[in-house]
Amino acid sequence: MNQDTLSLKEAAERAGVSPSTLKRWAETGVIPEVEDASDGWPAAAVAHARIVARLRARGHSLKHIREAASQGRLAYGFVEDLFPSGREGHSLEEASEATGLEEALIERFWTSIGLPRQGLENLTDEDIQANQYVASVLGAGFPLVAFLQLCRVYGQALAQIADAEVRLFHIYVHEPLIREGVPGLEMAEEMENLARDLLPLASPLMDYVHQRFLQHFIEQDVVGHMEIELEDDIDLGRMRVAIAFCDLAGYTRFTEEEGEEEALSFVEGFIEAVTETLPDDARVVKTIGDEVMVVGQDVAALVDWAVGFEQLFSERPQPRIGIHTGPTLYRDGDYFGREVNLASRVVARARGGEVLVTDAVVNAVGGVEHLAFEEIGQVKLKGFDEPRQLCRASTSR
Repeated sequence: MNQDTLSLKEAAERAGVSPSTLKRWAETGVIPEVEDASDGWPAAAVAHARIVARLRARGHSLKHIREAASQGRLAYGFVEDLFPSGREGHSLEEASEATGLEEALIERFWTSIGLPRQGLENLTDEDIQANQYVASVLGAGFPLVAFLQLCRVYGQALAQIADAEVRLFHIYVHEPLIREGVPGLEMAEEMENLARDLLPLASPLMDYVHQRFLQHFIEQDVVGHMEIELEDDIDLGRMRVAIAFCDLAGYTRFTEEEGEEEALSFVEGFIEAVTETLPDDARVVKTIGDEVMVVGQDVAALVDWAVGFEQLFSERPQPRIGIHTGPTLYRDGDYFGREVNLASRVVARARGGEVLVTDAVVNAVGGVEHLAFEEIGQVKLKGFDEPRQLCRASTSR
């Protein structure tokens, strides 16, 4: 057997399925180009098998997986091998012993940067090292409250960077390979080779950019944010996403009655609650005051989240949420265009505790049994000539 390939048994173990299942997938074209694996399983095919297993666990049919594979749309599996496997399996207690940090503090750091809470059950060596950095920062005397706020900024910014890297790699590398008709496993190998060359450059480049901007803002003593101006003559990537805007109804009055300190504390808890409860494929794109913009791929999951999220707040100021879905312009880690503007107008028509969605959302969700949509009629939205059909989303009674 070629030393660069794996046996059927080894490949099945890596993919997390039985050898017979893996063999059947290859014979039926679910894993392309390996109908005869007598010379061994190439790494790209094994990576592809892991993706298939994951999709099967999420309920996708073999027919749809086979079609996606034939189009080269599952070629990202090989790239995943460039990252740590996460098999070290350290517990939260072990991390506390190794770093001297309390378990609750490690958990606060983890959730502040936006990582899913379930990851604390299986910490890697890299996770332990990161928490040792945390211990050093706090040991040097940096205030905990400021550090946690900084972690939230780091998490949102770096999540946006990572999302941009994946999206742009997809738009400008993956999609062109698909259009060229490159075979699936060859495509996976080409993408892996390119990613392997680029990945070591990402951290030093980001460090350079960070240092340059840090120097700039210290010199200028600027408080604020940079505004990105779109140029009409630039060809932008376009993708269909679900967009949710969520803010606090009556927040201005709440600030006047309770004071800025109390209001700010409430907003911080509100934003943290949004971040921690979002579905897996959704993320916070940006926050502006008490308003949060969220983007996700799964429309039904985002509506499901919104309806459940409203139930977390029983006292004012209550959140109100507006959701729309449609093709948006993707640029520099952010989303722009008419559909985004429409979503922002929908939330403005909602009352505290309400989730309002457009007819496009209702059509995209389909017949989800535990969700109900009550039509509230054609509504005129600011900035749009034609009224739009809106519905109030809730759980089925």
